[in-house]
Amino acid sequence: MRMMFTFTGGSGHLRPLLPFAQAARASGHTVAVAGGGGMYEEIVATGFPALGTSEPRPRPAIADPGPLTAPDPEREERTMREAFAGRGARNHAAAVGELARDWKPDVIVRDEVDFGTGIAAQTLGIPCASVVVLLAGGLIRPDVVAEPLDALRAEYGLAPDPELAAQHGELLIMPAPPSLRDPRYPLPAGTFWCRPDHARREPAGGSARPTVYFTLGTYDTYRELFDKVLAAVRDLPVDMVVTVGRNLDPASFGPQPDHIRIESFVPQDQILPACDLVISHGGSGTLVGSLAHGLPSLLLPLGADQPHNSRRCVELGTARELDPMAFTPQDAADAITEMTDAAAGAPYRAAARRIQAEINALPAPEQAIALLERLP
Repeated sequence: MRMMFTFTGGSGHLRPLLPFAQAARASGHTVAVAGGGGMYEEIVATGFPALGTSEPRPRPAIADPGPLTAPDPEREERTMREAFAGRGARNHAAAVGELARDWKPDVIVRDEVDFGTGIAAQTLGIPCASVVVLLAGGLIRPDVVAEPLDALRAEYGLAPDPELAAQHGELLIMPAPPSLRDPRYPLPAGTFWCRPDHARREPAGGSARPTVYFTLGTYDTYRELFDKVLAAVRDLPVDMVVTVGRNLDPASFGPQPDHIRIESFVPQDQILPACDLVISHGGSGTLVGSLAHGLPSLLLPLGADQPHNSRRCVELGTARELDPMAFTPQDAADAITEMTDAAAGAPYRAAARRIQAEINALPAPEQAIALLERLP
């Protein structure tokens, strides 16, 4: 079979697709990955044939995020409505439709916010599956995206979908455990729940001196947050690995104590097995990776789906949240001390390991391929 994997946006939308693309290729299927021209080089680096939905171009430098602002749910919903369900959907409906006519896939697998690809697939009669990338949910709701999507569906001769019944296509894949999904935003019956590709079975931690990993992902390179957490850890009896992204120079932070290591990027699967605590923004990739390794989190949610993810993890007992606008170095030091303490941190570790056990009991990503094979 020929399987086309598509995504819109950046790395956080590409990476969840890769375990399934790799499994499809290992099963003997012909695979290509389609995304925006600015992601063309990153797609090529994965080893898959790249199909640009716009003219291939060098990956742009990460823009300065500007001053830190408080999480704004209305702003994030506006971005989902205008950028993803509006401009992005319109562009991908046309571009992926053209690619599909030329490449002739038997099945299309898209990230869940690649709305335009879903419309193109339905128009062309190509079976389509979706992979969840916003774990806790909350941003893809009828009141947020149905209006622009129905306007676009009408242009393609498709019936309105006011309740988003057609949103997920013929198969919805969730690479995370059911408990991580906020019950306020349930997924439909028939969802295929599976492990993320980096799940492991051995409990994390166990070293005499706790190890803490701190990341804000690729794009949220807010210097003031790094400075406050580094100040918090300077005199704590923990080892810390910090990744600051491509937009900040690790050397710009100046000399650090021996127990603090600052890098631009380190693959998280190289770090997480040795960690005891993760400090992050609550992005879906970092969060599910942490829980797959049985690790609790200290969360500083900034935007996108991060506040939804953070709220869910606090409810599950796997995380504490600090207000990214208001916390002080002392607040962070107190939270880190509590969460890495053998006694005080035990409830967080126990909750994270319960989620880890739930993850490990799920089917492997490779088992989704048999379901995809039955779609045509």
